[in-house]
Amino acid sequence: MEKKKLDLNSIIGFVLIFGIMMWIMYQNQPSKEEIAKKAKQEQLEKQKSTNSQKPTVIAPVVATSDQANPEAIAKLQTTLGSFAYSATLPSAKIGFTTIENELITLKIANQGGYIAEATLKNFKSISKDSGKLVQLVKENNANLNITLVTKDNRVLNTKDLFFEPTLTKVGEDQVLSMKLKAGQNQFLEYKYVLKPKQYMLDFDVRSEGLASVLNTSKPADLEWSLKAIRNEKSISYENTITDFMYEYEDGKDDCLGQGDSEEVVNDVTYVAYKQHFFSSILLTKKPFKSTKLASQNLVKDDKKDTIFTKNFKAILPLAFNNGEVDYKMNWYYGPTDYKILNGYDRNLDEIISFGWGIFGWINKFIFIPLFGFLGAFLSYGIAIIVFTVIIKMAMAPITYKSFLSQAKMKVLRPEITELNEKFGKDPVKKQQETMKLYNKAGVNPMAGCIPALIQMPFMFASFRYFPAAIELRQKGFLWADDLSSYDSILKLPFTIPFYGDHVSLFPILASIAIFFYMKYTTGDQQMAAPQQDGMPDMGKIMKIMIYISPLMMLFFFNNYGSGLSLYNLISNLVTLGLMFVIKTYIVDEKKIHAQIEENKLKEPKKPSKFQQKMQQAMEQAEAQKKANKK
Repeated sequence: MEKKKLDLNSIIGFVLIFGIMMWIMYQNQPSKEEIAKKAKQEQLEKQKSTNSQKPTVIAPVVATSDQANPEAIAKLQTTLGSFAYSATLPSAKIGFTTIENELITLKIANQGGYIAEATLKNFKSISKDSGKLVQLVKENNANLNITLVTKDNRVLNTKDLFFEPTLTKVGEDQVLSMKLKAGQNQFLEYKYVLKPKQYMLDFDVRSEGLASVLNTSKPADLEWSLKAIRNEKSISYENTITDFMYEYEDGKDDCLGQGDSEEVVNDVTYVAYKQHFFSSILLTKKPFKSTKLASQNLVKDDKKDTIFTKNFKAILPLAFNNGEVDYKMNWYYGPTDYKILNGYDRNLDEIISFGWGIFGWINKFIFIPLFGFLGAFLSYGIAIIVFTVIIKMAMAPITYKSFLSQAKMKVLRPEITELNEKFGKDPVKKQQETMKLYNKAGVNPMAGCIPALIQMPFMFASFRYFPAAIELRQKGFLWADDLSSYDSILKLPFTIPFYGDHVSLFPILASIAIFFYMKYTTGDQQMAAPQQDGMPDMGKIMKIMIYISPLMMLFFFNNYGSGLSLYNLISNLVTLGLMFVIKTYIVDEKKIHAQIEENKLKEPKKPSKFQQKMQQAMEQAEAQKKANKK
């Protein structure tokens, strides 16, 4: 019985795929710049811990009914200094001012002057039947504070002080001015401007007349923190996509990653607390210097930690200019929707992880336009099916080329086997004769590998696109009530490691489709792949992979969005159908054999540069071998 061997085509394919995976791993390792950032951050923290001279921190102001009393004012002045003036105003009490448009409702608190609630009007939390709107800010999960150091060495926190609200309207825009006053014409102002049908609002921070009140030798630190509230069906799946993103002044973006992390970075133009489908973003026109960023994972156990995903914090220095602060900024509270974010022309779409290089291009210039077009007039489940069929049909010529190459190699297998037996003890000579046979028969051993590599970017792009497609959120199809989350058909009374506590049906169907696809194609691949001596038995490996690949699919996708599983199911079914049609009705092995025999009678084609280099390498190896024997 003949031994199964591995041909050059398979070796090159494995080498290329291995090279790609190693390159991806290399790209994902920390750069020298990132390592330097970590070292710099640790040094700053060490310096901070050794700093023993700290100004006195003033306790929060508590509103009282006798604040207008001269004695009360005098008492406040001993703690608040000039800012005692703000505590004597009628607005120095717990209260809120609401601004809203068609998309969002914002409640701004008198105490602290920050956004106490941010509610999105068109999105439901967890499920479409929950009856609860998505709230990115509520119940003190977020905080905005500027640390003010006065000339007499007091430290005041704006989150503890009362701002005076003034709501006006300029055209269709709502303008809310929140002023923390140190006198009639001395104040720190937060100005919010909300435009119609916009998730983004203007946010200006400026001071007036405070040069004589504040110590302006160092920037004032603006601290913005937020505990990201769970809004999706699966908190573990949502948490894997939740991340802290930021952008440098030169347009490059970066992130803190999934685990607990801290960074000190310079020249930042925006910080984004990105959840799965919603984001809270602070942008500035004047870059922040030496910004401290931190992210903490709050989901240690998805059975117990069910409210928050991550805790984000950014400390942003506000530089003084001529004794005053003046920053033009923007807030964004809204969906992580590529079309909306891209429309602002501020590089906000970069917070969506569509993949680097060609994967991102495929998603942005092929997947998004095509799926957006289909989703405009089809239900999203049907749109995924049609979308997948279009993509796979566009790949049909590549699939045909790949199968045709397999068929040619299958026809040549008896002759390759004969060469293996004839030159079994001389690998170099055997490889030379094999290459001559390929050239004489007009067969390119790379022809089967290249089509597979061309299809790989589309496969990887789909793994990035569907988890980020907010269009699928809470859209049902068949038994799946939410195509952006798993399609559970059975709740298990226990948890299976790496699988979960439920059974999703689409991954099961996709696994079955992969099984039959591999079962159908593995035989041809083995026939087209004669092996080399000393190489593993690829026939046995492929037989094992027939069962391992579906199991990997089953476990990996059980907790993923059902839209991605539906795409993989249809993709494998369409590919299986294409292979059946090509094999049954298009590719005729008898005609291929006749064509190869006809090619052998012709004058051999001039070897390609690749074949020439391979030939030279083998000749050099043979010469070296003979020299060593001497």
